[in-house]
Amino acid sequence: MKKVSPSARKLAEEHGVDLESIEGTGPGGRIMRGDVLAAAAPKDGEKTPPVSAEDAVAAVEFEDIPVSPTRAFIARRLLESKTEIPHFYVENEVDSEPLSDFRNRLNGEGDKGSPKLSVNDFILKATAVALQRVPAINVSWMGKNIRLHKRVHLAFAVSVEDGLVTPVIRDAHLKGMRQIGWEARELAQKARDKKLTPDEFSGSTFTVTNLGMFGIRSFYGIINPPNAAILAVGASLPKPVVGPEGAIVAGQRMALGLSGDHRAVDGATGALFLSALKELLENPSLLEI
Repeated sequence: MKKVSPSARKLAEEHGVDLESIEGTGPGGRIMRGDVLAAAAPKDGEKTPPVSAEDAVAAVEFEDIPVSPTRAFIARRLLESKTEIPHFYVENEVDSEPLSDFRNRLNGEGDKGSPKLSVNDFILKATAVALQRVPAINVSWMGKNIRLHKRVHLAFAVSVEDGLVTPVIRDAHLKGMRQIGWEARELAQKARDKKLTPDEFSGSTFTVTNLGMFGIRSFYGIINPPNAAILAVGASLPKPVVGPEGAIVAGQRMALGLSGDHRAVDGATGALFLSALKELLENPSLLEI
């Protein structure tokens, strides 16, 4: 069955247009109002069918896209998070040049057939280690108590057609970087193919969202409950910095933004976590590969 927007279906009924005879130009072949209007347009020698001014303007200016069940679920969850959880925000900046150099060296030394380590692989592994160093951030607000998680189940945001999903890497603190990277790529592909099982996108204790690949300098995420915090990662960008002897030199910096649930986590705890993460990313040889 062809995909048809509700407004296009109504317009087709009004003008007696057979939807099966139309090829949609919308996303995924969806039939839009403009497609119906084009089909209803008179052929040579035919009289023009009546089209209201409202229909003509609407077809040019906008298209109402129905909200999918996935998008509706995401909207409800984000609204609940933003209205019910008292967010606070802290930020730190990382010298990302050592990470870039170390990553390039490892990828150059690796087997030609093996997947290259990405910046995100380093971030996920470093986050898992930092959560072990500062366990007070790996918690959930339970109302009458704060639940301290002894294992790191690390969620990461993946952009899909209907919004964002957050697959989970179980026991990330026990896994090396290559294993984490392999699982992240497998889970991301399953998310895009809509093949994630409920167990693969539930039960997280902390979430990472990374927009660095889009060149975003810095941002803050909305907490993914029942997590008490979410890490937002910006791009590694060239920037003038003050060198060891006070001179302005070229450097690379990456912004890390933490959104925390102030019921369960304090600003000082968030700052300690970002400091631990900064140390690991600036000294990537400390991480288990």
